[in-house]
Amino acid sequence: MAEQPQFTMRRGTNLPAMGDFNQSVILDAIRRSRTGLSRVELASATGLSAQTISNICRRLLDRDFIVAAGKEISGPGKPRTILKINPDGRYALGVHLDPTVMTFVMLDLTGAVVARSRHATPTSTEPEVIIASLVSAITDLVSESGVRRDRIGGVGIAAPGPIDRVRGTVVDPPHLVGWHQVALRDALAEGTGFPAILDKDVTAAAVAEMWAGGPSGLGSFVFFYLGTGIGAGLVVKDEVVRGSSDNAGEIGHIVTDPDGPPCFCGLRGCVIVTCMPRSLVIEADQRGVFGGVPIGLDTVSIDERFTELCAAAAAGDEAATDILDRSAVRLSKAVSVVANLLDLDRVVFGGPFWSRLSGHYKRSIPALLEELRVARSIHRISVVGTGVGEDVAAIGAACLVLDRALTPNPKSLLLA
Repeated sequence: MAEQPQFTMRRGTNLPAMGDFNQSVILDAIRRSRTGLSRVELASATGLSAQTISNICRRLLDRDFIVAAGKEISGPGKPRTILKINPDGRYALGVHLDPTVMTFVMLDLTGAVVARSRHATPTSTEPEVIIASLVSAITDLVSESGVRRDRIGGVGIAAPGPIDRVRGTVVDPPHLVGWHQVALRDALAEGTGFPAILDKDVTAAAVAEMWAGGPSGLGSFVFFYLGTGIGAGLVVKDEVVRGSSDNAGEIGHIVTDPDGPPCFCGLRGCVIVTCMPRSLVIEADQRGVFGGVPIGLDTVSIDERFTELCAAAAAGDEAATDILDRSAVRLSKAVSVVANLLDLDRVVFGGPFWSRLSGHYKRSIPALLEELRVARSIHRISVVGTGVGEDVAAIGAACLVLDRALTPNPKSLLLA
């Protein structure tokens, strides 16, 4: 007997007009089952009629989305054919635009990475320059992968917020000077020839965790993204929380230290001036961690100096250790606000800067967070690193493309 999926299954509808939704229900059920499902098991799991299951599965087999993967004998009667997702059925491209580094991945239909590349983000923040670099890198990745273009379903883009997801524009991100209402989605669609989807980088990271993170991507969790900026991707009961304008997760102005540095918003001690890599590097410079060597405040210099700061703390430098200790206390306060507000199961950390902080934060944040939680006597909350890896936002961007094809969306049932 094939293993039954351990998740809340979407139920289908037998109305003929709902074919696309039902197809997504079936694909999602097959994708989530590690060993595949028979048509009988699909009928039980989705609530669809045997005829509907048969018709949709035949269509999916003809389009190479699924494959027959052997027979299974279960009781009397004919052996049942096990259906699985066909990895080569379709592919998806993912792009993560970070002010410091651009990451590119290609996923197969199961969500496995089949190609990836990384490039430094151009020092010029002119939109035309960066967009040209993105298009060039995507073109190269497709060429080097050997995958036929007609097998690629589209390109997902994870960009720093705020964004206008409806218009596909990036709206004044703090570390990309000159990016005011830049139509990034349409520019990449035109430049690459593939349909494109745009989402916030922190939201894309949360989507990746749901798709490929294993146990850490189930239920209700917050993905704390630690990169050039810090943000939160929110998932409640296996549903991504995007907010009314698709910009949920902006946590930069949660106050973590009322006596901390002044913030441009008028408050003191916000996340943006107490926990961001740039803030920690400036504090380390003021305390002599870098030996008086002048520091640059561009994104590349901050990235390099942050590595030095973490290395100094690992080597036992007292000032560096104190800076990271205090940042852990402050970040725990921000995490607790989100965890208490949404009553979450877990906190997941990830992003380009996480690997440098993971050893330090894993030792201190779980205990600090537990002290600040309201529901600690009712249930515990786990603190884990991402199960996806450092390319989590790019992988999440590609998952957006797969998600559109494979995951049932109840909004598609609404009539105009």
